[in-house]
Amino acid sequence: MVGTRGRDSSGRPRNARPRDELGRPLPLGAPGTERIPDDLSLPPAESLALAQQLLDRGLAFNAHEVLEASWKQAPAAERELWRGLAQLAVGLTHAQRGNARGAATLLRRAAERVGPYAGNAPYDIDAAGLATASAALADRIEADGLAGQEIPHLTLTYPGRRS
Repeated sequence: MVGTRGRDSSGRPRNARPRDELGRPLPLGAPGTERIPDDLSLPPAESLALAQQLLDRGLAFNAHEVLEASWKQAPAAERELWRGLAQLAVGLTHAQRGNARGAATLLRRAAERVGPYAGNAPYDIDAAGLATASAALADRIEADGLAGQEIPHLTLTYPGRRS
């Protein structure tokens, strides 16, 4: 880091504070979960596999970081799909944090962005299933809140298929 304000060598703000498993900042020097590198660059299939591993471990915030990196690097034709996947993960993060309004809003945005790729999503992404599950979870959260709400396990790609 350059300077005292948490900026990288190009002047972009970077938060070096450790984070908990839900992505919340912790005090400097506190132990936190392993961070996703700011410059992460993986092929799409590897990004999906890593994001899925993180989701499976309950680390939706970290999965969001992986998917966001892919969104920012994606070709124009795929950008909204990756953006939707990142929003799905951050919607799950809000749910894990107890933020019903944020969860429902981001899950609905995810469904709207991922849904149009149903039937033709690259990398075996289950766009139809993810859009349906995201919208259904947003509906349940809006109707019932998060109390007693189980966050469903979501699979990014079609079960049993690999990219």
